Amino acid sequence: MRRLLVTASVLLALAGSLAARPAGAPPLPERLADTGGGTQLITAEAPGTDSVTGTVTWWDRRGDGWVAAGSAPARFGANGLTDGATRTQGTNTTPTGLYDLPYAFGTEAAPPGTRYPYRRAGQDAWWCQDNASRAYNRWTEPRPADCRADEAEHLVTYPVQYARALVIGFNYHRPVRGRGAGIFLHVNGKGATAGCVSVPAAAMDRILAWADPSRRPHIAVGTASGPTAITRY
Repeated sequence: MRRLLVTASVLLALAGSLAARPAGAPPLPERLADTGGGTQLITAEAPGTDSVTGTVTWWDRRGDGWVAAGSAPARFGANGLTDGATRTQGTNTTPTGLYDLPYAFGTEAAPPGTRYPYRRAGQDAWWCQDNASRAYNRWTEPRPADCRADEAEHLVTYPVQYARALVIGFNYHRPVRGRGAGIFLHVNGKGATAGCVSVPAAAMDRILAWADPSRRPHIAVGTASGPTAITRY
C-alpha cells in the first residue's frame, strides 16, 4: 500500500482557504500536491493550527476536475492541529497529512448504502494505544493481555462518537511508537476531540453512503495557512 503521509518537502505554495478562495480559482483538490491517486477525496480544513473547528468536504473526481459532493462543519483536537510526521501521542492534537481510510466501524449498524468494509463494535472490541503492546494502534477483539485497559479505548463506551466512524490511516501501516493511535473520522461528541476529526451524525452517514473503496478515497487534513496549510499537501 502506498505511503500515506505527505511531508513538508513536497508541499505546494499556499493558495488560500477553501471558504475564501477567489472566484474562478480551482477547487481545493486541484491545488493539492497529492490526492492519493483515487477519484474520491475528503478534505478536513481548519483556519489555523490552534483551531478546534473547521470544515470537512468530500469530493468526486469527474473527468479532469473535482466536484464537491457535500460538506459539513468539523471539529479537531482540543489542542489544535500539528504536523503528523512529528506528532506526539497524548497531546490532543489532530495530525495533518494525507492518509488512506482502511475501513469503517461503529457501535451501530452501517447506514444504508455503505460499501466500505464495516466492523460492528461489540463488548469485546478495543482499540489498543499501549506503546508496549504488539497490538499498538489496532482494533483488538478481545483486548490482549499485553495491552493495558487504561492504554486502550473500549469502543462501546463511546456510543455517540463511535456510532459510526472511518479509520484514518495515520501511523497505521507502519506504526511508530509514541506517535499516536486511534485517529478516526467520527460523529461529534460534546466538544473538541482528542485528536480525531468529527462531524455531525447526519454528515457521517452521508460520507459512509458516499465513500466507495474501489475509488480509493483518502483524507487530507490541514490548515488554511502556515506550514500545515492544506493547500500545500
